[in-house]
Amino acid sequence: MDRFTTSDGIAIAHHHFESAAPLDGLPPVVLQHGFAADTVANWVTPGVVAALTGAGREVISVDARGHGASDKPHDADCYGEGRMSLDLVELFDHLGLTELDLVGYSMGAIIAAITATTVRRVRRMVIGGIGAGVAEMGGVDRRHIDNTELAAALRADDPATITNAAVKAFRRFADSTGADRFALAAQADRVHRSAIALGDITAATLLLVGDADPLAARPHVLADAIPAATLQVIPGDHLGAVGRPEFAPAIVAFLA
Repeated sequence: MDRFTTSDGIAIAHHHFESAAPLDGLPPVVLQHGFAADTVANWVTPGVVAALTGAGREVISVDARGHGASDKPHDADCYGEGRMSLDLVELFDHLGLTELDLVGYSMGAIIAAITATTVRRVRRMVIGGIGAGVAEMGGVDRRHIDNTELAAALRADDPATITNAAVKAFRRFADSTGADRFALAAQADRVHRSAIALGDITAATLLLVGDADPLAARPHVLADAIPAATLQVIPGDHLGAVGRPEFAPAIVAFLA
Protein backbone atom coordinates (compact mmCIF):
# COMPACT_ATOMS: atom_id res chain seq x y z
CA MET A 1 0.00 0.00 0.00
CA ASP A 2 1.17 3.52 -0.83
CA ARG A 3 -0.36 6.98 -0.50
CA PHE A 4 -0.20 10.11 -2.60
CA THR A 5 -1.48 13.62 -1.91
CA THR A 6 -4.16 15.12 -4.12
CA SER A 7 -4.32 18.68 -5.39
CA ASP A 8 -6.53 19.64 -2.42
CA GLY A 9 -4.23 18.07 0.15
CA ILE A 10 -5.96 14.74 0.85
CA ALA A 11 -3.83 11.58 1.13
CA ILE A 12 -5.28 8.75 -0.96
CA ALA A 13 -4.25 5.14 -0.33
CA HIS A 14 -3.69 2.83 -3.29
CA HIS A 15 -2.97 -0.89 -3.00
CA HIS A 16 -0.91 -2.79 -5.60
CA PHE A 17 -1.28 -6.48 -6.36
CA GLU A 18 1.06 -8.20 -8.80
CA SER A 19 0.36 -11.40 -10.73
CA ALA A 20 2.70 -14.37 -10.38
CA ALA A 21 2.27 -14.97 -14.12
CA PRO A 22 1.64 -11.57 -15.72
CA LEU A 23 0.19 -11.35 -19.22
CA ASP A 24 1.84 -9.09 -21.76
CA GLY A 25 -0.19 -6.51 -23.64
CA LEU A 26 -2.95 -5.88 -21.09
CA PRO A 27 -3.01 -2.72 -18.95
CA PRO A 28 -3.39 -2.55 -15.17
CA VAL A 29 -6.86 -2.93 -13.67
CA VAL A 30 -7.89 -0.09 -11.33
CA LEU A 31 -10.59 -0.92 -8.76
CA GLN A 32 -12.81 1.68 -7.04
CA HIS A 33 -14.96 0.40 -4.17
CA GLY A 34 -18.42 1.39 -3.02
CA PHE A 35 -19.75 3.58 -0.22
CA ALA A 36 -18.71 2.52 3.32
CA ALA A 37 -16.46 -0.21 1.89
CA ASP A 38 -12.74 -0.28 1.12
CA THR A 39 -10.26 -2.36 -0.86
CA VAL A 40 -10.48 -5.32 1.51
CA ALA A 41 -14.26 -5.42 1.88
CA ASN A 42 -15.15 -4.80 -1.76
CA TRP A 43 -12.36 -6.52 -3.66
CA VAL A 44 -10.07 -8.73 -1.56
CA THR A 45 -12.58 -10.63 0.61
CA PRO A 46 -14.97 -11.48 -2.28
CA GLY A 47 -12.05 -12.82 -4.33
CA VAL A 48 -11.99 -10.21 -7.11
CA VAL A 49 -8.32 -9.33 -6.63
CA ALA A 50 -7.31 -13.01 -6.54
CA ALA A 51 -9.32 -13.75 -9.67
CA LEU A 52 -7.68 -10.88 -11.58
CA THR A 53 -4.13 -11.58 -10.48
CA GLY A 54 -4.70 -15.28 -11.12
CA ALA A 55 -5.64 -14.34 -14.69
CA GLY A 56 -2.34 -12.48 -15.13
CA ARG A 57 -3.51 -8.94 -14.39
CA GLU A 58 -1.78 -6.23 -12.39
CA VAL A 59 -4.30 -4.67 -9.98
CA ILE A 60 -4.35 -1.22 -8.37
CA SER A 61 -7.13 -0.69 -5.84
CA VAL A 62 -7.98 2.77 -4.53
CA ASP A 63 -9.41 3.64 -1.11
CA ALA A 64 -11.65 6.64 -1.74
CA ARG A 65 -11.26 9.68 0.46
CA GLY A 66 -13.16 9.07 3.70
CA HIS A 67 -12.64 5.32 3.39
CA GLY A 68 -10.07 2.64 4.17
CA ALA A 69 -6.52 3.88 4.64
CA SER A 70 -7.14 7.27 2.97
CA ASP A 71 -7.61 10.55 4.84
CA LYS A 72 -11.07 11.02 6.36
CA PRO A 73 -11.97 14.69 6.71
CA HIS A 74 -15.39 15.47 8.17
CA ASP A 75 -15.96 18.55 6.00
CA ALA A 76 -18.63 17.86 3.36
CA ASP A 77 -16.93 20.24 0.95
CA CYS A 78 -14.12 17.68 0.61
CA TYR A 79 -16.45 15.09 -0.90
CA GLY A 80 -18.60 14.14 -3.88
CA GLU A 81 -18.07 11.60 -6.64
CA GLY A 82 -16.83 14.33 -8.94
CA ARG A 83 -13.98 15.12 -6.55
CA MET A 84 -13.28 11.39 -6.15
CA SER A 85 -13.09 11.08 -9.93
CA LEU A 86 -10.47 13.83 -9.95
CA ASP A 87 -8.58 11.82 -7.31
CA LEU A 88 -8.49 8.89 -9.76
CA VAL A 89 -7.22 11.04 -12.62
CA GLU A 90 -4.52 12.51 -10.39
CA LEU A 91 -3.55 8.98 -9.34
CA PHE A 92 -3.32 7.91 -12.99
CA ASP A 93 -0.97 10.83 -13.59
CA HIS A 94 1.01 10.11 -10.42
CA LEU A 95 1.56 6.48 -11.49
CA GLY A 96 2.16 7.35 -15.14
CA LEU A 97 -0.73 5.19 -16.38
CA THR A 98 -1.33 5.75 -20.09
CA GLU A 99 -3.89 2.94 -20.44
CA LEU A 100 -5.97 1.06 -17.87
CA ASP A 101 -9.10 -0.97 -17.28
CA LEU A 102 -11.44 0.51 -14.67
CA VAL A 103 -13.83 -1.31 -12.34
CA GLY A 104 -16.22 0.39 -9.93
CA TYR A 105 -19.05 -0.74 -7.71
CA SER A 106 -21.93 1.36 -6.35
CA MET A 107 -20.43 4.75 -5.42
CA GLY A 108 -17.27 3.54 -7.16
CA ALA A 109 -19.27 2.84 -10.31
CA ILE A 110 -20.53 6.42 -10.36
CA ILE A 111 -16.95 7.63 -9.89
CA ALA A 112 -15.80 5.35 -12.72
CA ALA A 113 -18.57 6.52 -15.06
CA ILE A 114 -17.76 10.19 -14.42
CA THR A 115 -14.08 9.47 -15.06
CA ALA A 116 -14.70 7.59 -18.30
CA THR A 117 -16.70 10.48 -19.79
CA THR A 118 -13.47 12.44 -20.27
CA VAL A 119 -10.52 10.10 -19.69
CA ARG A 120 -9.63 8.24 -22.87
CA ARG A 121 -7.01 6.17 -21.06
CA VAL A 122 -9.82 3.86 -19.95
CA ARG A 123 -9.75 0.90 -22.35
CA ARG A 124 -12.52 -1.21 -20.77
CA MET A 125 -14.79 -0.57 -17.81
CA VAL A 126 -16.96 -2.67 -15.52
CA ILE A 127 -19.52 -0.88 -13.36
CA GLY A 128 -21.88 -2.57 -10.93
CA GLY A 129 -24.50 -1.90 -8.29
CA ILE A 130 -26.13 0.98 -10.18
CA GLY A 131 -29.05 1.29 -12.57
CA ALA A 132 -31.52 3.76 -14.02
CA GLY A 133 -30.94 6.26 -11.22
CA VAL A 134 -27.54 7.16 -12.64
CA ALA A 135 -29.05 7.96 -16.03
CA GLU A 136 -32.13 9.71 -14.61
CA MET A 137 -30.79 11.41 -11.47
CA GLY A 138 -27.04 11.76 -12.05
CA GLY A 139 -26.00 9.41 -9.27
CA VAL A 140 -27.27 7.10 -6.56
CA ASP A 141 -30.99 6.40 -6.86
CA ARG A 142 -32.30 8.79 -4.21
CA ARG A 143 -35.79 7.37 -4.71
CA HIS A 144 -34.56 4.33 -2.77
CA ILE A 145 -31.92 5.91 -0.49
CA ASP A 146 -32.58 9.44 0.76
CA ASN A 147 -29.11 10.80 1.39
CA THR A 148 -30.25 13.32 3.99
CA GLU A 149 -31.71 10.43 5.94
CA LEU A 150 -28.58 8.35 5.34
CA ALA A 151 -26.32 11.12 6.64
CA ALA A 152 -28.49 11.50 9.75
CA ALA A 153 -28.41 7.74 10.35
CA LEU A 154 -24.62 7.69 10.10
CA ARG A 155 -24.37 10.49 12.66
CA ALA A 156 -26.91 8.91 15.03
CA ASP A 157 -25.56 7.87 18.44
CA ASP A 158 -27.97 4.95 18.68
CA PRO A 159 -28.57 2.85 15.53
CA ALA A 160 -31.75 1.53 17.13
CA THR A 161 -33.36 4.89 16.33
CA ILE A 162 -33.01 4.26 12.56
CA THR A 163 -36.32 3.08 11.08
CA ASN A 164 -35.65 2.98 7.31
CA ALA A 165 -34.51 -0.57 6.46
CA ALA A 166 -32.33 0.42 3.49
CA VAL A 167 -30.59 3.17 5.45
CA LYS A 168 -30.19 0.89 8.46
CA ALA A 169 -28.44 -1.70 6.27
CA PHE A 170 -25.80 0.86 5.25
CA ARG A 171 -25.31 1.94 8.89
CA ARG A 172 -24.91 -1.71 9.89
CA PHE A 173 -22.40 -2.25 7.07
CA ALA A 174 -20.42 0.85 8.07
CA ASP A 175 -20.29 -0.33 11.68
CA SER A 176 -19.18 -3.81 10.58
CA THR A 177 -16.21 -2.44 8.63
CA GLY A 178 -15.18 0.00 11.36
CA ALA A 179 -15.69 2.94 9.01
CA ASP A 180 -15.50 6.57 10.07
CA ARG A 181 -19.24 7.29 10.18
CA PHE A 182 -18.79 11.07 10.20
CA ALA A 183 -16.61 10.99 7.07
CA LEU A 184 -19.24 8.82 5.38
CA ALA A 185 -21.97 11.22 6.45
CA ALA A 186 -20.01 14.08 4.86
CA GLN A 187 -19.92 12.11 1.57
CA ALA A 188 -23.66 11.43 1.89
CA ASP A 189 -24.15 15.20 2.11
CA ARG A 190 -22.37 15.68 -1.22
CA VAL A 191 -23.52 12.82 -3.47
CA HIS A 192 -23.41 13.59 -7.19
CA ARG A 193 -26.70 15.04 -8.43
CA SER A 194 -25.96 16.54 -11.84
CA ALA A 195 -26.26 14.84 -15.21
CA ILE A 196 -23.37 12.58 -16.23
CA ALA A 197 -22.45 12.70 -19.94
CA LEU A 198 -22.85 8.95 -20.33
CA GLY A 199 -23.01 9.28 -24.11
CA ASP A 200 -19.40 10.50 -24.08
CA ILE A 201 -18.05 7.23 -22.66
CA THR A 202 -15.95 5.51 -25.33
CA ALA A 203 -14.68 2.55 -23.28
CA ALA A 204 -16.29 -0.81 -23.87
CA THR A 205 -18.42 -1.21 -20.74
CA LEU A 206 -20.01 -4.05 -18.80
CA LEU A 207 -22.85 -3.19 -16.44
CA LEU A 208 -22.91 -6.01 -13.86
CA VAL A 209 -25.82 -5.98 -11.41
CA GLY A 210 -27.65 -8.19 -8.95
CA ASP A 211 -31.20 -9.16 -9.84
CA ALA A 212 -32.47 -8.18 -6.37
CA ASP A 213 -30.55 -4.88 -6.07
CA PRO A 214 -32.94 -1.93 -5.57
CA LEU A 215 -30.11 0.53 -6.27
CA ALA A 216 -29.65 -1.09 -9.69
CA ALA A 217 -33.31 -1.01 -10.69
CA ARG A 218 -34.07 -1.04 -14.45
CA PRO A 219 -30.39 -1.45 -15.38
CA HIS A 220 -31.22 -1.58 -19.11
CA VAL A 221 -31.93 2.18 -18.94
CA LEU A 222 -28.36 2.84 -17.88
CA ALA A 223 -26.88 0.30 -20.30
CA ASP A 224 -28.78 1.91 -23.18
CA ALA A 225 -27.36 5.34 -22.26
CA ILE A 226 -23.74 4.19 -22.62
CA PRO A 227 -22.75 3.71 -26.27
CA ALA A 228 -20.65 0.54 -25.99
CA ALA A 229 -22.29 -1.10 -22.97
CA THR A 230 -23.54 -4.62 -22.37
CA LEU A 231 -25.65 -5.73 -19.42
CA GLN A 232 -25.15 -8.84 -17.30
CA VAL A 233 -27.51 -9.68 -14.44
CA ILE A 234 -26.46 -12.11 -11.72
CA PRO A 235 -28.20 -13.28 -8.54
CA GLY A 236 -27.88 -11.07 -5.47
CA ASP A 237 -28.84 -7.84 -3.76
CA HIS A 238 -26.72 -4.68 -3.45
CA LEU A 239 -24.40 -5.84 -0.70
CA GLY A 240 -24.48 -9.53 -1.65
CA ALA A 241 -23.85 -9.50 -5.42
CA VAL A 242 -20.09 -8.92 -5.06
CA GLY A 243 -19.78 -12.18 -3.15
CA ARG A 244 -21.64 -14.30 -5.68
CA PRO A 245 -19.55 -16.89 -7.55
CA GLU A 246 -20.54 -15.28 -10.87
CA PHE A 247 -19.23 -11.80 -9.98
CA ALA A 248 -15.44 -12.02 -10.17
CA PRO A 249 -15.33 -14.33 -13.23
CA ALA A 250 -17.59 -11.92 -15.14
CA ILE A 251 -15.12 -9.08 -14.49
CA VAL A 252 -12.11 -11.18 -15.48
CA ALA A 253 -13.75 -12.44 -18.68
CA PHE A 254 -14.88 -8.99 -19.85
CA LEU A 255 -11.54 -7.32 -19.18
CA ALA A 256 -9.67 -10.08 -21.01
